[in-house]
Amino acid sequence: MQHKILIVEDQFLIAMALEEAIVKLGHDVVGIAAGKSQARDFLDVAEIALVDINLLDGASGVAIARELSEKGISVVFMTANPEAVADGVEGALGVTAKPVADGDLAKLLKFVSSHRAGHKPTCPKNLRPFPLET
Repeated sequence: MQHKILIVEDQFLIAMALEEAIVKLGHDVVGIAAGKSQARDFLDVAEIALVDINLLDGASGVAIARELSEKGISVVFMTANPEAVADGVEGALGVTAKPVADGDLAKLLKFVSSHRAGHKPTCPKNLRPFPLET
């Protein structure tokens, strides 16, 4: 299933590489946001968000993730420092360490897609899941 994906990443080259990989997997990238205010521009169009923690406006990734998840957007953190969210973040599915290989990205997006469809998919090895609310 094709999804509309928002990339929240302030490092241009990483964002471009992610965009290319996501498009090759058959999904649409609805935007790239380098900070909180830019991410808000996509609240009404994104279905999935891949969110870094440290952005142009500081460590705003957690706040952005909460805001996105409140709008029904499935959030996964992609960060060089997964320990920054080791205790989990309400509303987010989990965290994976950057860089993410294309094959691992495919598994991650398949997991999120299945979760969005209401299934209980097996978590890919590269994703540290957060506890889900019941």
